[in-house]
Amino acid sequence: MTATAETPLVPDLAALQQRAAQRAAERAGGQDRLRGHIVCDGLVRIFKTEGVEVVALQGLDLVIDRGELVAIVGASGSGKSTLLNILSGLDTPTAGIARVADYDLLSLSAKRRLSYRRELVGFVWQQTGRNLLPYLTALENVELPMELAGKRGRKARRERARELLDLVGVGYCADRRPGQLSGGEQQRCAVAVAVANDPEVLFADEPTGELDEATGAEVFTALRTINAELGVTIVVVTHDHAVATQVRRTVAIRDGRTSSEVRRTARIGEDGSTELVSEEYAVLDRTGRMQLPAAFVDALSLRDRVRLDLEPDHVQVRPGDRASDGREARS
Repeated sequence: MTATAETPLVPDLAALQQRAAQRAAERAGGQDRLRGHIVCDGLVRIFKTEGVEVVALQGLDLVIDRGELVAIVGASGSGKSTLLNILSGLDTPTAGIARVADYDLLSLSAKRRLSYRRELVGFVWQQTGRNLLPYLTALENVELPMELAGKRGRKARRERARELLDLVGVGYCADRRPGQLSGGEQQRCAVAVAVANDPEVLFADEPTGELDEATGAEVFTALRTINAELGVTIVVVTHDHAVATQVRRTVAIRDGRTSSEVRRTARIGEDGSTELVSEEYAVLDRTGRMQLPAAFVDALSLRDRVRLDLEPDHVQVRPGDRASDGREARS
């Protein structure tokens, strides 16, 4: 993907990322505090229903730095929504480490968990109807979290609410109720509500899942703006490939573990144009385990066991069945 003077998408993406890191450093009190805002280590979540145990997360490892905007992707049942519920304080992990800022999510008391959900994190649901109260205007919806938290006087709350609605591009909707808004307008208002109390982290569960592509792009632009202007760390769970390709880092979850990451960097080409280069990495956990991409496994018909050969600068992975060994011997 290459950006020209007519399509300055890539330079904008790089500039937004740099601005987000700068704002995050200002919030944290210096560049040395940017790393490890969200840390999961060997995270396990087991659900028990009618005597049956379902392992939703089985030793998941993940580190997200302060000020990052990260997309989490994966098939239904992979564990991504379970991860988001744990990190947002809506669910409790079974074992492992889950830490956001200074909060240990395994040992939170009920009072501290309420403080965590009210002050440190914001949340945007996929269903537009869950994010806004239908009998309040957009402006009143954004004011409400500040009022419940006892923050700011009435005039200051109203001014901040208007600023946030303008920031996400729906300032013109301030006096409308949710029923008078489109789905995209509702979700952008929901983003403003989620950051009303100036949280450090914003979680969004399929925020564009009920929207068409163009409207979804508007919602994601609002998320990128919040990330860049406020320095808020944002984690988006999504099936939307258009969203996943607009962030600098996409983490894939498979079978309850992180399986791969795609990192995107802006580079200057030989012709002077800026291009966005994507590189996919397999994730190696502390014990040396990794998941091969399903396409690789299918292409080589890998089954049961594989052969590993250590080379000076890489590891070869080959089919380990007897038929493959026999063909190799004959050649």
